[in-house]
Amino acid sequence: MGEFDLIARYFTRPVHRAALGVGDDCALLTQAAGMQLAISSDMLVEGRHFFADVDPGRLGHKALAVNLSDLAACGARPLAFTLALALPRVDEAWLEAFSRGLLALADAHGCELVGGDTTQGPLNICITVFGEVPAGQALLRSGAQPGDDIYVSGTLGDARLALEALQGRIALPPEALTTARLRLEQPSPRVTLGQALRGIASSALDVSDGLLGDLGHILRASGTGACIDTSITMNLIATSVYSISDRGQLDTEMLHQCTLAGGDDYELAFTAPVARRAAVAAAAQASGTPVTRIGRVEAEPGLRLVDAQGQPVANRYASFDHFDPTHSG
Repeated sequence: MGEFDLIARYFTRPVHRAALGVGDDCALLTQAAGMQLAISSDMLVEGRHFFADVDPGRLGHKALAVNLSDLAACGARPLAFTLALALPRVDEAWLEAFSRGLLALADAHGCELVGGDTTQGPLNICITVFGEVPAGQALLRSGAQPGDDIYVSGTLGDARLALEALQGRIALPPEALTTARLRLEQPSPRVTLGQALRGIASSALDVSDGLLGDLGHILRASGTGACIDTSITMNLIATSVYSISDRGQLDTEMLHQCTLAGGDDYELAFTAPVARRAAVAAAAQASGTPVTRIGRVEAEPGLRLVDAQGQPVANRYASFDHFDPTHSG
């Protein structure tokens, strides 16, 4: 199968909102009046971001999900995306499953595939996604103010727990590993919540490389500090409910490592004024996404961790670094 046959069979679909999709040198998007384009790119590399034996349907889902998560963090509505795909060889069964997972998530969010590229090489997936947000209403990293609450959506740490188990560093009961691996390989982008938080959240980003490292981006951009209650964050790991009899595998240090610096969660971390707590709760309910208040923004720079009694906890948790050779998955 040649390149253009591959594109035609697995990645060419009619478009409904774009002015022009796959088939020309460029796609054409029509920008609505009063809207700004939100654009983001993410790359997934075999051996760095996913295992070689990953289910291709889940990989297709994740490849788009990590980009939709960026739109969610900006409060943007998905419009379209492009796909650049390097393949070691043409494997039709793999392509069928990959495209099915990719396009199912695209359809769920009304996000049209409008172009891209394919070539031969080590497995590498790069997606650029386009969204729209009303002018002046995008959620940014730079708006956090001292006194704001700090929230996180959903659960944290299960993806990192799956990575630890798959790399043989811990053992998990089969049910727990199945749950955790699903979070690693098939994350849920919080697109609806992101849009619901427009006009409510003072800052936001998605948690991709670990909560503390990513939250640090908000603090630096906003010129603020923060205090995080680790007794709350350590209970956000969903898999722990399946492993009560194996707490030796999920001791406090492991729970902190997974939830504070795990990576691959693709949840939203955001801040909002205390006066907007009811609005945050309403946005969470309307979007069907649980949110948890985990700390507060402070004027003093730096990120401080405390326990349930408010006593300091040492911060020794390093988030994912794409150029650290010890970090891979």
